[in-house]
Amino acid sequence: MVCLYFDNTLNPMPISVRLDPALEARLDQEVRRLGVTKSEFVKDALERVLGLKSPASLLQQVRSNTPMGDVDASEDVSAKVKAELRAKHSD
Repeated sequence: MVCLYFDNTLNPMPISVRLDPALEARLDQEVRRLGVTKSEFVKDALERVLGLKSPASLLQQVRSNTPMGDVDASEDVSAKVKAELRAKHSD
């Protein structure tokens, strides 16, 4: 049996799913291979099946060179860390 906690609202909803041994073994194998939890794996699968998450649209967005997330987050990380450390240790 797999117990999941959906956290798309402030009140997560627990759900239990009974799996046959072969399917559970396959689930265990995939979560180990991917390095995710069973809950993460099943939530991702449900989002895809329900049309809430589309790998095709994500691929299209990546290929379009459209900035995703905070575009400045990874720029000059080394310089930012050095500046923070200097400021911290200069006190």
